[in-house]
Amino acid sequence: MSIKFKLLAATAALSLVLGACGKAEESETKPKVENKEKSAEKKEAEQTEEVDYAKVFSEAITELDKAKEGKDVDFAKVTDLYNKNLKELVQNRDAEFEDTLDEKITAALTAGKDGSMDKVVVRQIFDKLMQKVFYTSIKHDFTEVTEKWGKTDEVNGELEEAKGYYAILKSTVEKRDAAYGTNLVSVIDGGFNEIETAIKNNDQLSFNLGKQVVDKTLMKTFYLATGALPNGYATKTAAEAKEDAVAAKVEQAEGWAFFQSLYSYLNSHAAEETAFIEKSFTLESDVKALDPAAVNKAFVRGFAKIAISEYSESKEFLEKGEDKAAVTGLEGALFIDIIGEDIKTLLGEDAYKTLNEKAQKYVDTAKAKDKAAGDAQLNDLISTLNTIVEKAK
Repeated sequence: MSIKFKLLAATAALSLVLGACGKAEESETKPKVENKEKSAEKKEAEQTEEVDYAKVFSEAITELDKAKEGKDVDFAKVTDLYNKNLKELVQNRDAEFEDTLDEKITAALTAGKDGSMDKVVVRQIFDKLMQKVFYTSIKHDFTEVTEKWGKTDEVNGELEEAKGYYAILKSTVEKRDAAYGTNLVSVIDGGFNEIETAIKNNDQLSFNLGKQVVDKTLMKTFYLATGALPNGYATKTAAEAKEDAVAAKVEQAEGWAFFQSLYSYLNSHAAEETAFIEKSFTLESDVKALDPAAVNKAFVRGFAKIAISEYSESKEFLEKGEDKAAVTGLEGALFIDIIGEDIKTLLGEDAYKTLNEKAQKYVDTAKAKDKAAGDAQLNDLISTLNTIVEKAK
């Protein structure tokens, strides 16, 4: 890869765009800003009928892709497409998740137009930050399903909208499947199928389980794209830096932009690890100093800590005999799955297999609301996860 661009100018511009991450809290248990969210819902519903997000996004990316070929990019066209068709959706998600994606996307497009940021970098930032918008829009629609539960037509409408957003992200999932030999597309399809069946059967617990499968598998997709070994952007950036430090900045920017879809959830449970990963990807850091192994271990510790937190919550719900014990139990299992290959490296394949089986068994225990068995299983799971955190240091 050989890309020449104004490194100093690009770094200066990116310090504005990639500076402080949004303070989004994407945890599903975090209360929403009700007034902002509700006032945006009607507008978003009206806009959804008028805007084909997939078509507009594809058109914008097609224009930005000219940068990869060394051609001129019509930034006025891309900006117009964004402002007229995508901006309101981005602003709605910013309001809901307390984020600043509109500011970052607008700054990147402006910097691309005035030449202060490399066109390829702008393309990657626009692409990956919009992917975060589509991802959080799926989460938004799942929340709407919960709030509208029992109103079949409205619920099905929200589900179809969520599937539409996923269709835009599917190529990213497919790329990770190709790179790692995983079956993420199949898992997500299974999650959506479970949701559809749950709606038909008026089974809210199954809906909550299905939406966790979709959500956490998308999170796994973003992890495989950023910090997983050997094909994440941390590894790609470090390898590129040995050949061309200037070109490596493009890879670093792409890693940063992909990481934004994970930032808030990870930061709410593992702030130290999140700060390290963020610093490693930001263009203000020395690209030659990026350590993919250290980034990977930070991710592993972070996701293990999230799993511990989910199991701790599950224990509380199980004590109360609530269905949420099974939901948070499944979340714990899904976060273990996210770093499954890393756990095999740290503990061995047999140990991972045993851990995974125990995690699945606990979900069944939580569904059965067996407090005695569940308590012992949770202590065992948390103990193993603490061992993983220590070994990943």
